Amino acid sequence: MDHYGPTLFPSASHFRQYLSRTLSLCLFALLSCTVSLAADNPPSADELMQRGRAAAHQGAFEEALLAWKAAADLYDQTGETKGHIHALTQAAFAARTLGHVNQAFLQEELALHLARKLHDPQLLALTLSELGKTYVANHQYEVAADYLTQAFEIAEAQPLRALSLALQNDLGIVMALQGRLEDALTAFRKCAVSSKQEELTSLFIRARVNEARMAIQLAQFDAVAPALDEAVVRLAEGGPSYEKTEGLVNLALGYRDLALAHSPSYASALTRSAALLQEAAGMAQNPADARLASYAFGHLGHLYEIERRFDEALQLTRRAVFTAQSARAPESLYRWQWQSGRVLNQLGQLDDALSAYQEAALTLHPIRSEVTFALQTIPDQHQPSVRALYFELADLLLRRAALMRDNREAEPYLRAARDVIEAFKAAELRDYFRDDCVDQMQARITKLDVLSPSTAIVYPIIFSDRTELLVSLPDGLTRHSIPVTATTLTEEVRRFRHMLEKRTTREYLPHAQQLYDWLIRPLEPDLRRLNVDTLVFVPDGSLRTIPMSALHDGKQFLIEHFAVAMSPGLDLTDPQPIDRANVHLLSSGLTKAVQGFPPLPHVADELNSIHALFKGERLVDQDFLTPRLEEELRGGRYSILHIATHGQFATDVNQSFLLTFDARLSMTQLEQLVGLFRFRREPLELLTLSACQTGSGDDRAALGLAGIAVKAGARSALATLWFINDDASSELVAEFYRQLHDPSISKARALQQAQMKLLSDRVYEHPAYWAAFLLLNNWL
Repeated sequence: MDHYGPTLFPSASHFRQYLSRTLSLCLFALLSCTVSLAADNPPSADELMQRGRAAAHQGAFEEALLAWKAAADLYDQTGETKGHIHALTQAAFAARTLGHVNQAFLQEELALHLARKLHDPQLLALTLSELGKTYVANHQYEVAADYLTQAFEIAEAQPLRALSLALQNDLGIVMALQGRLEDALTAFRKCAVSSKQEELTSLFIRARVNEARMAIQLAQFDAVAPALDEAVVRLAEGGPSYEKTEGLVNLALGYRDLALAHSPSYASALTRSAALLQEAAGMAQNPADARLASYAFGHLGHLYEIERRFDEALQLTRRAVFTAQSARAPESLYRWQWQSGRVLNQLGQLDDALSAYQEAALTLHPIRSEVTFALQTIPDQHQPSVRALYFELADLLLRRAALMRDNREAEPYLRAARDVIEAFKAAELRDYFRDDCVDQMQARITKLDVLSPSTAIVYPIIFSDRTELLVSLPDGLTRHSIPVTATTLTEEVRRFRHMLEKRTTREYLPHAQQLYDWLIRPLEPDLRRLNVDTLVFVPDGSLRTIPMSALHDGKQFLIEHFAVAMSPGLDLTDPQPIDRANVHLLSSGLTKAVQGFPPLPHVADELNSIHALFKGERLVDQDFLTPRLEEELRGGRYSILHIATHGQFATDVNQSFLLTFDARLSMTQLEQLVGLFRFRREPLELLTLSACQTGSGDDRAALGLAGIAVKAGARSALATLWFINDDASSELVAEFYRQLHDPSISKARALQQAQMKLLSDRVYEHPAYWAAFLLLNNWL
């Protein structure tokens, strides 16, 4: 047998014997995975709690959630407050693991309320701890740290030693997520030392692994192996158990991280990692441990993948898939299906690789939130992002399409590749907004590319080595592969956006022309042939941060040839034309300087111009308060909501807001207000935000802007990428509504005409004045 590094098994025969020993375990676990429930005797609350724990132990968190919620109801009915609190916190844990963060918050807030009334310090500390973890899952690290610190102080005062040490580890995780690596390292070291003294072995192992990972990130490599070695010695003192198996897997990952980060330690650390994983797999003999066994086999397979020993990697990974299936552990299963696809691709088995990737994507689909929100240890730096799974699958599908004889045979693979990226875009938006607004929008969609014979849908997919353009035309789907890397494209986009906001120069022009040459010029023959007059872009990554309307062919801007709209995804747009005859408008905004923001004096003229065209109500300055806005939206049947105020879209949705007279309206509050329309026959047709801004290099903030209509439950949104001249904004918006009053033109054409009006004005011809406005989602 050839060797490409450390010997993970002494010989091929040992390897085969090792695999065969595991097969009986896998089969037994598979046959044992169904549990029958007695129907005639309703379970007690205590029995339901035990069922929940058993289900969670096997990774069946949906079942655990149902059992714990039922237990909470029974404890509530019998007045057992302590049991009720425990059941609520367990249900919140399951909900958080599944990504149902809002549900977790509700359960934990109730548990916290009950714990405060009970005056039980231990229960209070536990509920504060769980609430803090949910805030971590929601990326609200400062709030999370506050709750965890409160819990830690209560646990220290009691003393509740085991809980206080666990909280010290949790606080270290929050520090690491905040980028406070030195503080996190200190917290983990303290936790490890104290856990060892208290003989809390599982916590000691977790803290040492976390300490090692922090030391690796800080390049303190001399400290890594001693920390891990000490944990291995301590773990060896105990007999076989679930906790020991889990500790072996975690320690193996610590050594793997050291091997990959520090080349002098590569051979010894990788060999140590393999030995620990072999021991863990051998110890996981109980069918209830199949989930852990899948991690041991899968990570061991990954070590062989790293060593480029793909045949052995594939065999181990298939064992990991089998045990994950038997354990009903989708959060483990998708990783090993994905790993199988990577290995098969390396072996040149393209069709088998495609099947494995597709299985991984299907497994991941219902648990995307679970993967996103899982909070156990410091994030694994060597676990590829979920984005990589979708893009690798799309890449394989496009490679498969290239092998077809003609466009007709290739088109199903092109559509499949686009659908894969579409699934990722929906998951990405769901992750940004942290709720199910995406699912609600997808419930009423129509596929964009079956609409409008004069519209083309341009779908860029940015790979590391190239950029693909999938274009839906009236006569079919076409593909253009552009030899521009992700790095090159992103750098050009960043320069274009930076120069575009400089109103006194034309330095943006070379970048506008370069991007046009890459993204539009290859499409020109088809666009001319089919008389396309509207382009709808579904941008990816950095392309979300720029206005396509300002791309330039050397003579004219793109907006002079086409109406332009953007959508966060094909499956996230509800394409219905607005009923111009029955428009009812609610406008709101600020003209005065409030909360440190400058005045917007032209907003008054802007609102006057709109109300001259459409009937409705207005809330200005001191009348523009959240309660008044809610009152109007509850009582009025509005089809357009126009908000002319300062707004900011940030990387974190929790930092995004719209300014009211005395407060800041969060995206969640906006959704709750506009979401009132979801209970009516017609949703909000148009949401206009005429003074927003995003960071010039902030792709995630731009994602929030692009998804604002989805979040708010509106069919369309008109919003700005950056704050522009108040007078120019008011003039463009007024012209947009004048054009919109004409039922013969679409919203995209209305925006095109408004932008071209400013373009024709020598005062406002620079794209900094007119290009910031984007029409999002429904362009009809």
